[in-house]
Amino acid sequence: DYVITGQKMWITNSLQADWMCLLVNTGDGPAHRNKSLVMVPMDRPGIEKARKIRKIGMHSSDTGLIHFDEVRVPQRYRIGEEGQGFIYQMQQFQEERLWCAASSLLPMEECIAETVQWAQERRMFGATLADQQWVQFKLAELQTEVEALRALTYRACDLHVQGQDVLTLASMAKLKAGRLTREVADTCLQFWGGMGFTLENRVSRLYRDGRLGSIGGGADEVMLGILAKTLGIAKRPPR
Repeated sequence: DYVITGQKMWITNSLQADWMCLLVNTGDGPAHRNKSLVMVPMDRPGIEKARKIRKIGMHSSDTGLIHFDEVRVPQRYRIGEEGQGFIYQMQQFQEERLWCAASSLLPMEECIAETVQWAQERRMFGATLADQQWVQFKLAELQTEVEALRALTYRACDLHVQGQDVLTLASMAKLKAGRLTREVADTCLQFWGGMGFTLENRVSRLYRDGRLGSIGGGADEVMLGILAKTLGIAKRPPR
């Protein structure tokens, strides 16, 4: 058996999960070669679901702090080869980052569309908000950026399905999606004025939920670090 002791934080849906896919240290070698992926039943003795983390957004998905105190798990619950967990996790990150980019497209489209409708209805000083050229140009620019992200994401997904390495494109798409979501939500909320600052407004939800896009699955700075290495600007660590 493996005997697991420690804690995990920021675990999505961990308060309801029956199983957890856990990246654990199973050796004493280098950090990228001493880890394994293990499926851990959440009803094992020694597991404590310590608390639910209160977040500013993504309220439909619980995030928990989990403690492990000498939790015994059979080695047959390991995924793949021992010591290859870090490699497996990095490979999985490519699909997760593509998902992050793809799943951001529709919320941004809907946010822009609802803001266009609002701008056409909101009257001020004898005209509508949509009559302001600045508003027209900014919403047109944001929609163009969304379509550019869609093209990048679709290309990366297509190459991934073909079995090609999409480390660079997936990192670019993840970076762009997180930053563009923030820009779309912030700009549209501003156009809504006080109504945008209410919880009943879907634009305000994207403003809160979308902020995670530049943090979860690899922060913007991690994506930039990867891109700097693939471009040959930053030095790669010695193996």
